[in-house]
This record gives sequence, C-alpha cells and structure tokens, in this order.
Amino acid sequence: VLGDLVSEVGGDHVSVTTVVGPDGDAHTFEPSPRDAKSLGEAQLLVENGLGLEHWLQRLVDVSGFKGKTVIAAEGVTPRVWTGDAEEAEELTKDSSGKALDPHAWQNAANGVIYVDNIVAGLTAVDPAHAADYKANGAKLTAELKAIDARLKQEFAALPEARRKVVTTHDAFGYFGAAYGVDFIAPEGISTESEPSAAQIAGVIKQIRDEHIQAIFVENITDPRLLKQIADETGVKIGGELFSDALSPPDGPAPTYVKMFENNAAQMLAAMSGT
Repeated sequence: VLGDLVSEVGGDHVSVTTVVGPDGDAHTFEPSPRDAKSLGEAQLLVENGLGLEHWLQRLVDVSGFKGKTVIAAEGVTPRVWTGDAEEAEELTKDSSGKALDPHAWQNAANGVIYVDNIVAGLTAVDPAHAADYKANGAKLTAELKAIDARLKQEFAALPEARRKVVTTHDAFGYFGAAYGVDFIAPEGISTESEPSAAQIAGVIKQIRDEHIQAIFVENITDPRLLKQIADETGVKIGGELFSDALSPPDGPAPTYVKMFENNAAQMLAAMSGT
C-alpha cells in the first residue's frame, strides 16, 4: 500500500523499494540483510505507524539509515482496539493507555492523509520537484475522495442487516466504521493470533443466527480457517479481499485505488446476493 502511494506521488522522480511486497504480511514479516542494505541507502523511509511494523526499529538500527522518516498515518484519528488483552500489549497505545488499531488505510479518507504526509516527505528531501509531488498528490486525493463518497452511498443503499462480512483477521475496522459495515473475524487484529475453538464456534453461530451471506478469505492469510467456517455454515466464500497488502501487478488489486474498487465490488455483490 505504502509503496504504491509513494510511487503514485513520486512518479519518475523516485526509486521505490517496498520491504513488505505484494501479498506480504507486515504483522509477521522478518527483514533480511538485503532489506537492511536497501534502507541504509535510502533518503526517505515511509512507514505506516500505529504499531503495525513492530520489527522496523530493529531494521533501522542495523541499516544505519540516516534519512528522513514519514509516518503515513500521522494525523489519522485512530480507532481503539477493544479485543484480546494479551494481543493489545503489542499495539501502540494512546495517552490513556488504550490500544490502537493500525489498519487506518482501509478508510479512503485516511488515504488522503497518507498522501498528504507522503507529499510533504518527498518535498522535504527533494524540493526541486515539489510542484510535481503536489500535483500528483492532488490527482490521487481527488480519486480517493470520489471513492470515499461512492462507497458511502453504495453501502448505505443496502439494508443494515445485510451489511455484515466475515473475514479472517480484524483488519477492516476502519472500513466498517467509514462505510457502515459490520466485520466479524475469528482472529484478532494481528495474523499472529490464534483463535480458540470457542471463538470459531461463536462466529459460526453468529453467521447462522444473523443469516450472514458474505464470507471472504484474505490475500495475506491461510484460507483454511475460513473454508472450515464456510463448510460448517453452508455459506459460499465470496472471494478474496485485500487487507494488509496489494496484489501482484497482474492481480485484481495492484494499486491502492484498485484495492478499494475490488474489495467493495466483492462485498456488495455478496451482500446483495448477486
């Protein structure tokens, strides 16, 4: 996600190395010596923040990185995570000690904030091309604002009872809050968590009781758990959603904008029964 946004804003003026690539999982990622070398040679580091990349500081330390760092999620209004207490220990806390959800990019309006921060970061290290970064950022911002408005309208057109989706891990809280969708996930906020038998049984019961028709695997997670839940409930898996990473270039979600278009289209189809 971040690699695409930097490439879109930077255009031909930047050379982007994405540490966690397509279909990659930033929760469980382990950096390599090659990643340390790439970072050591960089002028700008763009990270999500909000505790997503818990391994990143170690990589910065060993790489000798001396450039500027941009926290893409800086300025976002973070969502409080109210799930498992043990898992919350790994997350960034607000001033009152409440754990924060790092998946802020799943709201297109937050994507606008990400773009603004990236424009500022690139301008700081390369002021000669500031006008191009500003123009590219403005174009991308217009696309994201249009997507944000369209998704609010499209999901609002469905009955509230149908706006429920089951996914593998709890990555879509920001999407749900922005577009009026209730997401149910057997795993917690990180893919490192393991759901208990009771949690899985609870999700299965909820699907049956509430007649939920939208079940999706994620591109970064093992699909076996969701397939088990689908088999138990008789609900067909609606497809694959892109949560923490984009698809390869030849996939359905190679850019941040296309990620929203792909995910929303699949969810809307499953919810409406088409």
